[in-house]
Amino acid sequence: MIQEICKDERFLAQKAEPATPDDLPIAQDLIDTLTAHKDGCVGMAANMIGVNKRIIIFDNEGAYQVMFNPVIVKQSGPYQTEEGCLSLTGRRPTKRWKSIKVQWQNETFQTRLKTFTGWTAEIIQHEIDHCDGILI
Repeated sequence: MIQEICKDERFLAQKAEPATPDDLPIAQDLIDTLTAHKDGCVGMAANMIGVNKRIIIFDNEGAYQVMFNPVIVKQSGPYQTEEGCLSLTGRRPTKRWKSIKVQWQNETFQTRLKTFTGWTAEIIQHEIDHCDGILI
């Protein structure tokens, strides 16, 4: 179901709780909501739809990918950029990494590990910041 975008900075600044298999329906809400905003958005975290769980979704080269409990375990190639967000007004400067290795759980809660680069890596970093309560 398409959910309303949360703009409450106090809520968004909270660190997300770990996701469990009971949270699988949240992934569908994220898919539906991101699809509804696809013209101006390439990723979302669960707190952006008012759910304080460590779940993200992003456009991975044309297909949506959901990650439960994502964590960046390695990063390299720092650079400065500016990003916008549906939950926050304007664009904000931030530091990102060209290459990141991410550990997460998939929809069956199997642990996965993969290196992402470029634009996809930047999207993932933005959404993991949301999970960590970092407002950029």
